[in-house]
Parts: sequence; structure tokens; C-alpha cells
Amino acid sequence: MNIASIRRKRLPRELRERLIVEEAVRFFSEVGFEGQTRTLAERLGVTQPLLYRYFTDKEALIERVFEEVYLKGWNADWDKLLKDRNQPLFSRLSAFYRSYRRIMFEPQLVRLFMLAGLKGDRMSERYLARLHLKLITPLCIEFRHEWGLPPVNQTPIDDREIDIAWAIHGAIFQIAIRKWVCNQDLENDFDAIIDETLRAFLLGCRTTVSAIHAALPAPA
Repeated sequence: MNIASIRRKRLPRELRERLIVEEAVRFFSEVGFEGQTRTLAERLGVTQPLLYRYFTDKEALIERVFEEVYLKGWNADWDKLLKDRNQPLFSRLSAFYRSYRRIMFEPQLVRLFMLAGLKGDRMSERYLARLHLKLITPLCIEFRHEWGLPPVNQTPIDDREIDIAWAIHGAIFQIAIRKWVCNQDLENDFDAIIDETLRAFLLGCRTTVSAIHAALPAPA
């Protein structure tokens, strides 16, 4: 349904705005953020001035797309799951990534992230900063707890630990890239590939992170 159609039905402004955002996500995932709002308005079947009645300018529309895709997409339950030490680390990560991929590995979202990064748009940078806070740092903390290493209040997180956590996330995310960017036919389902990837990485990570800590100076 385009905006021209819903205008005739006198639907609430909030619904009209949501339809604009949904089409904007599809549009920018195809052409990147350099796509013109005039072209987006044509796809919606409305005029560009009408589009700006909902969003003051293109930057405001892009900001709303970022909020819808990358901020509202984060499930608050994931924070609790990642820190739930009543479960083994592998179980937590498996449950997290199975849930995460059902929301964040949608083809439009994956392409949008890749196009933003390639074009140097700050959206991808902002999302990675959010991931660093919400996922990467908690991962480093939980690695230490799981493997009996000094807590962060004794030994600050080393940059190499951060790199290893990013490597795990990158290995999972590349599954989505293969599927939705490279158009590969994956023989196994997403969840099975996620679990196999996690097992492979966690086995090596424990040895590597432990070796990093063994080489660090003793805490004062």
C-alpha cells in the first residue's frame, strides 16, 4: 500500500509515517543513502513536498530509518541473556544469535548496513559502536568468567580480547552476507551454521584469550 492509497482512507498519521519508513528501508537498501528523496516519493506515489510533511529533510528520514532498523531492533531480553551465568556460555550465545539473526539478518537490513559502510555513511559506524557496548564488551566479560580469568575490575579488557569478540560476531555475520549479498545457496539452515561456527571459534578463543592473559603484567 502506498501513501496515495492510505490518504484516501484517512488513516492515522502514525500509520502513514510508518509506511514511508518501511518503503525508505527498502529503497535505501537497494540504492544506498545517496538515493534521492524525489525518487522515493515517486515510488510511494506521492509528491516530494508531501514527504517532507512527515520528515523535515532527508537527514531526518535517514535518522528515523536508523532508529527503526538498528535501535528498536535490539531486544532488551538479549542483555539479560548474555549475562545469565546460570547457562553455559555456548548456550547463551547460541540462543542470542538464533534470536538476533531472525531480526537483524533480514536481507534489507544486511544490504543497508553493507551499503552504508561502503559509502562511508556514519550509520554503520554508529551501529558498530552500539554493538561494541551491547555485545562485544559483555562478551569479553563473560569469556573471563567462563574460563576462570581475572575480572575486568582487576585487569582491564585488552584490545586483543576485543578483536577476538569481533571475530566471533564477524564470523556469524558473514553467514548473512553470503546469503543476502553474495546470493549463495546455503545447504544447512542458519541456526545449524551458527552453532557450528560458535563451537569452532569458542574452542580456539579459550586457548587464545588465556594465552593473552598469561602474557599480561600482573595486576598491581
